[in-house]
Amino acid sequence: MAESESHVDKEIRSSCEAYFEKVQSRKNLPKSLQETLNSAFAGIPVSSFPQVPGGRVIEIPAETSVSEAVKILSDSKILSAPVINKDHETSLDWKERYLGIIDYSSIILWVLESAELAAISLSATSATAAGVGAGAVGALGVAALGVTGPVAAAGLAAAAVGAAVAGGVAADRGVGKDAATAADNLGKDFYEVILQEEPFRSTTVGTILKSFRYAPFLPVSTESSMLSVLLLLSKYRLRNVPVIKPGEPDIKNYITQSAVVHGLEGCKGRDWFDHISALPISDLGLPFMSPNEVISIDSEELILEAFKRMRENNIGGLPVVEGTNKKVVGNISMRDIRYLLLQPEVFSNFRHLTVRSFAAKIATAGEEYGLSSPAITCRPDSSLGSVINSLASRSVHRVYVADGDENELYGVITLRDVISCFVSEPPNYFENCLGFSVKEVLNR
Repeated sequence: MAESESHVDKEIRSSCEAYFEKVQSRKNLPKSLQETLNSAFAGIPVSSFPQVPGGRVIEIPAETSVSEAVKILSDSKILSAPVINKDHETSLDWKERYLGIIDYSSIILWVLESAELAAISLSATSATAAGVGAGAVGALGVAALGVTGPVAAAGLAAAAVGAAVAGGVAADRGVGKDAATAADNLGKDFYEVILQEEPFRSTTVGTILKSFRYAPFLPVSTESSMLSVLLLLSKYRLRNVPVIKPGEPDIKNYITQSAVVHGLEGCKGRDWFDHISALPISDLGLPFMSPNEVISIDSEELILEAFKRMRENNIGGLPVVEGTNKKVVGNISMRDIRYLLLQPEVFSNFRHLTVRSFAAKIATAGEEYGLSSPAITCRPDSSLGSVINSLASRSVHRVYVADGDENELYGVITLRDVISCFVSEPPNYFENCLGFSVKEVLNR
């Protein structure tokens, strides 16, 4: 198991290195300007960054149930939160006090995989009989279907009802068809079934963190520089960076990719920002992915397939396209699945719900659920400043690059991509400036 995890960690690190090397090789910024930018960000203390709304970072204890975590995130209108280790909640050492970061997508992916396992369990006496090995069903599958096999599967009584979510997943593998058929006749409230019944009701946030590899808790101190934060949010692919004060237990701030891009937008009028933001995105090598590398979903495909695709590719959103030329017509993000969790009536025909139909449903939901807007696009000759403005003013995580009269998909620009345009990593920066290697922390 340790060898497998080490292999995954190595792949993650290699991916980070490859991405940033590609970015740096494609950026067309004079070396002197890049060094000036690095020096400027290195001189800005993290303590000067604006506080989170309300001035208090929401934290979730590890023993919190999945259902309660969903409620906390929803009520607080946030997408993620640090997880506290109950056994060390009074510790002044962040490595003992915090276990990691839980976000909506982590919970949702766990629910989907759990429901998928339930569907498999219903239609076979064991994972082997279903033709699905332990490696295919993941860590939770080993726990649910391992030693006790059918006995454990029988304990997933309520989870069997949750097969509504996984019907399409199981069916296209040739398993779970009985569960999928039964799912069409569900009369129970999805939220109640998935989050209030076993095994979901008794599953804690801490269990999810142990069973799956999600966002690590990698903080910076109030005395650190914004250069450290920008590199963590870009090269190392963290979506958020907690800020701590040495010797004090509570998190002082919580800096997200989105908050940083909003901060960059506020730099209008400063010579360095105006110079870079006026450049066409192509001069900065954007988009960093070719059209063929962008993962998309056709409007007539099932919404379940969209979330499967996001899970398999570890991405938070997809452009919705139509036709052979891949005309961009919409956007689906991991945030949108909150609507599925909180509006059980959507599941009345879930296995047959297309991306187009789902988009039509969420279009009428307003801002209540913080759902994604229609796809925000730019052109290949757009300026970086216009892209930053779209990301900040629309509070979205990605802008799609569309080309031609038919709005054909040309690429995607994410928050991470934009931040990467402004920084480069000095040699041995993290070992020298943070006192430990990021690679070692990511490998814990």
